[in-house]
Amino acid sequence: MSASGGISLPFTAIGAECLSSTGTSSLRSPASPAPVAQRSITRDSAEMADIDNKDQPEMDPADMEDVEDVEEEETGEDENSKARQLTVQMMQNPQILAALQERLDGLSGSPSGYMESLPKVVKRRVNALKNLQVKCAHIEAKFYEEVHELERKYAALYQPLFDKRSDIVKAAYEPTDEECEWKADEEEELTDEMKEKAKLEEEKKDEEKEDPKGIPEFWSTVFKNVDLLSDMLQEHDEPILKHLQDIKVKFSDLEQPMSFTLEFLFEPNDFFTNTLLTKTYKMRSEPDENDPFSFDGPEIMCCTGCTIDWTKGKNVTLKTIKKKQKHKGRGTVRTVTKTVPNDSFFNFFTPPEVPESGELDEDSEAVLAADFEIGHFIRERIVPRAVLYFTGEAIEDDDDDYDEEGEEADDEEGEEEADEENDPDYDPKDAVPPAECKQQ
Repeated sequence: MSASGGISLPFTAIGAECLSSTGTSSLRSPASPAPVAQRSITRDSAEMADIDNKDQPEMDPADMEDVEDVEEEETGEDENSKARQLTVQMMQNPQILAALQERLDGLSGSPSGYMESLPKVVKRRVNALKNLQVKCAHIEAKFYEEVHELERKYAALYQPLFDKRSDIVKAAYEPTDEECEWKADEEEELTDEMKEKAKLEEEKKDEEKEDPKGIPEFWSTVFKNVDLLSDMLQEHDEPILKHLQDIKVKFSDLEQPMSFTLEFLFEPNDFFTNTLLTKTYKMRSEPDENDPFSFDGPEIMCCTGCTIDWTKGKNVTLKTIKKKQKHKGRGTVRTVTKTVPNDSFFNFFTPPEVPESGELDEDSEAVLAADFEIGHFIRERIVPRAVLYFTGEAIEDDDDDYDEEGEEADDEEGEEEADEENDPDYDPKDAVPPAECKQQ
């Protein structure tokens, strides 16, 4: 969360990555002492060199004359070879590696102290550079405002296609044979005979089944296929989401404060009387006066949901519990019925309110941060590519982006576990258990 109380999110694919600044690495003054790891390496190198010298047999003085000229030519190669061997040996020494890693961890993200050593006249020029950076932030803010206008413009071009998608899903429109033609990857190598056979089998299956309307459970399947959304779903939410017919994104009009609204359209159902549920996210695209360097694109400042008009007894966001209470004096027991909040996707439409001061407790801030991420994901990924999340193709693309990194992480965890098992001082009782996941 920024100093202004907003939470920054990746606003667009061409946003923060194009304009974000990169951190500088720490520098060490030449006069400063050698790091601990460096002194350790030097000491180990000397010991290894002594060991190598002891292992070498003494040469007969008579042989020295024969090899003197050759030795002068090969000295450079021998030194390089020894240096390589020492490097390999040191890199296989876990103590040296640990010392190096400790030193690198200490340098990561720490100021070098160079700024404090600069003369006053140089610091004055650095201040001028900072003022230029503030002006860059204001230009960047204007850039994002124009990006928002472009999104609004192209949203109007996308919408007719999304409307037709909705009509097909809810059986308001039956696509033509030409519109339904699609060459799947597995069909590329099939012969005409095999294609005809597959077509007949599909037609036979269709005859045996009742003719479904549109694409049943389209959006509920999308939600189940996406981990970010499926984590919010409870079993009692699923029958309601089967009635979800469409999700739309509406951008704020020209000259209005920057915002976007997610619209969830439902067919008439037994759970609530609403046919439209909305969630609006208000954003700001300007640097904070007190902290201009924190600007990294538009911030979602707050969000507002809507009131759901639940049918009596159908509100899945509440549950009734019974508690037994014992009277302190008489000792009699009574049963008390209480209504308490219940986990549900539909809590998404009642987010925590952000106070005017912008100050939030940690729990509310965590809930809002997750809420903003979900709203942004629905806007940027789900609505534009819904059919690919329905088929799972978009999920496979997302998984491809993380497979390699995940494998590396698994390897690292395996190495850490092996190191712990091989450590004679390791006690399983000292291991810190993983923190429990708590649903907000």
